[in-house]
Amino acid sequence: MLADDHSVVRTGLRTLINQQADMEVVGEAPDAATVITGTGQLKPDVVVLDLSMPGGGGLRAIPRIREAHRSTRVVVLTMHDDPAYVRSVLSSGGWGYVLKNSAEVDVLRAVRSVQRGRRFVDPTIAATVLGEFEQEKSPQLSARELEVVRYLAEGHSYQKIADRMNLSVKTVESYRGRISQKLGFRTRAELVRYALMMGLLSSKDSHLGQL
Repeated sequence: MLADDHSVVRTGLRTLINQQADMEVVGEAPDAATVITGTGQLKPDVVVLDLSMPGGGGLRAIPRIREAHRSTRVVVLTMHDDPAYVRSVLSSGGWGYVLKNSAEVDVLRAVRSVQRGRRFVDPTIAATVLGEFEQEKSPQLSARELEVVRYLAEGHSYQKIADRMNLSVKTVESYRGRISQKLGFRTRAELVRYALMMGLLSSKDSHLGQL
């Protein structure tokens, strides 16, 4: 669902999204009240929401959108690049934050990411904001678990990790299971992103080209 008080913006977004094989615009709204009501009726997977909206503003609408349909996730699309806005959006329950001057591919990436349960912050401001937010909100890992995360993100096998940490392979597997349960991660790519955000490794250590 698209929520923006400018019809030209909605038209452009509708055209972009409806061209994707895995997306469809199910509704539009020019103000906060309409998007809240529409969310309850249409139950969209994702709402793309402008912050500067009539009827109370987009930021105040985010919790009410979540109340209208708990499974709906909000991607904010805005001109505001102040990190304080990003923190407010994430704290209010938003999942994504994209600047209006970003490339179309970033909008599509944001929608796909949040629909799959992953947060997305515009690359130009992500480094400033997302790491801080994840450290505050993520379940706490022990020092031992963080060490396992680092080795896994670096691409080491369970056997090699066991040798380095003087553990059995079964123990390393148990650590991996607890980490996955705490963080909700299923793939190594997600572990790499988490490790980068937490400062556990640098991008050159993570073999990102293999992901």
